[in-house]
Amino acid sequence: MSGPPVDALADLPGVGAWQWVPGPQRPTLLVAPTPPGTDGRTKAGAEQAVVDEVTAASAAGDAAVADADLSSLPQLSRLMDEVALLAMARVLHRARLFRDGARHDTGQVLDLLRVAPRHAWIVRRWLSTLVTEERLRYDRSSGHYHELVVPDRVGYARARRELDEARRGLGYPPSMTRFFVATAERLPALLRDEAGVQELLFPDGSTDTAEGNYRDNLPSRWVNHAAAALVGGRTHGSAGPLRILEVGAGIGATTRPVLDALAGTELDYLFTDVSRFFLTSARTLLGDRPGLRFGLFDINVLPVGPENTPGSRDVILAANVLHNARHIGRALAALRELLAPDGLLVLVESCREHYQALTSMYLLMSPSAEEQRWFTDVRSGQDRVFLSPAEWVDQLDAAGFDPLPVLPGNNHPLADAGQRVIVGRVRPGVGRPDPVLVEAALTARLPPSARPERIHAVDRVMSAPNTVSMGVPR
Repeated sequence: MSGPPVDALADLPGVGAWQWVPGPQRPTLLVAPTPPGTDGRTKAGAEQAVVDEVTAASAAGDAAVADADLSSLPQLSRLMDEVALLAMARVLHRARLFRDGARHDTGQVLDLLRVAPRHAWIVRRWLSTLVTEERLRYDRSSGHYHELVVPDRVGYARARRELDEARRGLGYPPSMTRFFVATAERLPALLRDEAGVQELLFPDGSTDTAEGNYRDNLPSRWVNHAAAALVGGRTHGSAGPLRILEVGAGIGATTRPVLDALAGTELDYLFTDVSRFFLTSARTLLGDRPGLRFGLFDINVLPVGPENTPGSRDVILAANVLHNARHIGRALAALRELLAPDGLLVLVESCREHYQALTSMYLLMSPSAEEQRWFTDVRSGQDRVFLSPAEWVDQLDAAGFDPLPVLPGNNHPLADAGQRVIVGRVRPGVGRPDPVLVEAALTARLPPSARPERIHAVDRVMSAPNTVSMGVPR
């Protein structure tokens, strides 16, 4: 369905505003009260408990990297960025773009490189990044790029040697250097979808390189242990096991410190991912832990089934996955419904764009060739994947969470690395619309084919581009 039946959404019970979110099959409807609910926000009496939680988590992160010199991280990150910038310029130059004073607009660049449509956003990011770094000029009046700074062959070789120095300093294993070099050499084929990053990231089915990216380096080590401390300090009111759902668990980079932090705690831990590949690997690495189970979960598909009933989880953990949600607000609303009152959502997210990712990992984040839409939230049409810390806090607040301070704090040496822990506690006591009553009203007004697949109540709807229809009832 391309848009909502606006008349049918007028005067819905308890609804002050709505948002009609496109989905892979049928839309989802987000409904919010009027005025936006605020009465459940964290009270002053709970502030000390929050400070204690955050302090303990930050201390756990610091302990995990206590043997490292963090003062050199900005310089090392810049070395990695420099290799990526040279790789971008090298691809453009080898395609004979911008030679002899030639000028090209974005469409011409994409055509000459024969970029697969789903990867076009990456090349657009290359062009804007090279302009920002003064490696390429852009004429706003004509829309043409020109005067590429051609990478020097000797300089590129030197930068590749320095890449290994940066890799060691940041705590990546040697396989990461091989991965970055391999993707840089194959960029033209990768952009044309004649080769895949997966084969380079998981050579012969090995997860060593992925572990270097998500577990072993210093920023990942810090956030994984800080997240583990937050989950490990979690208490719940029921007499049964602590019920945890991990979404997009992948190679288990965050799972392992979380399980260590919960040693001796009775668990019902559901480890999930969208891919059976990771479930098979995880069963080998983690399968003997009591209370640990495995299953499939796709953040872009509405959760159903006995494992995903409302209020069935005390903690939801999602490390480096929620940015893949096509609509963050819809995904957060769905996860909040799975949480018990006072439940905790713990996210690990990258909040900064790294140039190195633009020549490697970002190729994994492009939409599938079959997708008619990509992001339908605040990122729509912006050629970006990641949200800022402030945007994440705003999204949590709108979905019905009380956000905790983002970790590491802005003054921490690892803050500029971009990996952050973002946490929200389910906000109780807000007079949200009742989805059951809203659904009953729509059933009386619309045929089955025109109804939303799911209705989620939120505290407020977020402004969004035209890909998402919004409204306030008359």
